[in-house]
Amino acid sequence: MTFPDPTPDPDGVVIEIKASGFCGSDLHHYRGERGASLSSKSAQFLHDRGLTADQPIIAGHEPCGVVAEVGSNVDQKVIKPGDRVMVYHYDGCRYCHQCRTGWVQMCDRGSTIYGQTAHGGHAQFMKAPAKSLLHLPSDISFSAGAAVSCGTGTAFAAIERLDLSARDTLAVFGLGPVGLSILQLARAMGIATAAIDVSPDRVARAVEFGATVAYNSSEVDPVEAILEWTRGKGVTAAIDSAGAAPARLAAIRSTATWGRIGFVGIGPSLPLDVTNDLILRQRTVIGHLTFSDVSMDRCVKFVAQNGIDLDKQFTDRWKLEDAALAYQEFDKQLAGKACFEF
Repeated sequence: MTFPDPTPDPDGVVIEIKASGFCGSDLHHYRGERGASLSSKSAQFLHDRGLTADQPIIAGHEPCGVVAEVGSNVDQKVIKPGDRVMVYHYDGCRYCHQCRTGWVQMCDRGSTIYGQTAHGGHAQFMKAPAKSLLHLPSDISFSAGAAVSCGTGTAFAAIERLDLSARDTLAVFGLGPVGLSILQLARAMGIATAAIDVSPDRVARAVEFGATVAYNSSEVDPVEAILEWTRGKGVTAAIDSAGAAPARLAAIRSTATWGRIGFVGIGPSLPLDVTNDLILRQRTVIGHLTFSDVSMDRCVKFVAQNGIDLDKQFTDRWKLEDAALAYQEFDKQLAGKACFEF
C-alpha cells in the first residue's frame, strides 16, 4: 500500500528516516492482531483526532533520521532542517500530569503510538510533533539511535527505576534486545551481571555483551546457579525482559532479602506465593513500561559518553524495498535485532 508524502503540522516536522528498527511488538500488527490490546482511553484518543484503530498504519516505532521540513510554529533555534534526531514515539494530551512529567505513554486521556496507532518510521518520511524529537549526538549512528528509541531506552529506564549502581549484582532474564542492552549498560556502570535465557545462541553472546556469567535455563536451574554464584546470598536486583512466567518467578526467587525486581517483558499472569516470595523476604517488585522522554535523552547521552556499541546488537539490516521478506524472516525467529536502513 502507498501513502502520500507527509507535510508537517504547524507544530510538527517531517523527518527523513535513516534507520527504523523492528520490535517484537510489531509482530502483533503484522499478524493482524492490531488494536487487540488497545485501551478504551487510547481508542478515545484516536477518535478525538479523527483516527480509528483499524486504519492502515505504517509500522515502525523506533525511528531515527534527519529533519527534512518544519512547521510554521517550530522554533528553528531548537529544531531545524538537517538536524539529526530520534523520535520519542508517543503523543498525548500534553496537559495532564503524566505528559508534563515526560511519561506521555501514561497520558490520562490515552496516548497514540507512532508505528502502531499512527504512521511510524518504516517509510522514507515520517511526520511527528516537534516536541517529540531528541537530538542525536554526532558520534552515535542512526541505527544505534533507533535502538535507543525503544529497546535500549527501556533498558536504561528500568535500570533507573531500580536505582542500580556498582554496589549491586544483577540477574537479567531474557536476552533479546532489551536484555542485551541491560548487559551493555550495566557493564558501563560497573555492575556484575548474571545473564539467563533458554536460547543457546543468546547465552553464548551474553558475555560478549557484558555478562559476568551466563546460564541456559533449559539446562540448569537459574535460581540455584545464581545462588551458587553469589555464595548463597542471591543478587541484589533482577530484571525480567522475557515476560514468561517461569522467568519472572525465577527473577524474584534469585534475589536476596531486600531484593528489587523489575518486570519489563509483557506476558501472561504469574502465580505467586506472596507471603514467602515477597513479604518474608522484604522484596520489592515494580512493573516498568518503556521510558520517559527525559530518560531517553539521558540514555543516549550515557551511550555516547561511555562509547557503548549498540550497533553490534543488529543481526539483520534491510532496505525498504525488501520489507515483505524482512517481515517474513522477522516473524520466523526473534534471535537478534533488525532494522531498515535508508
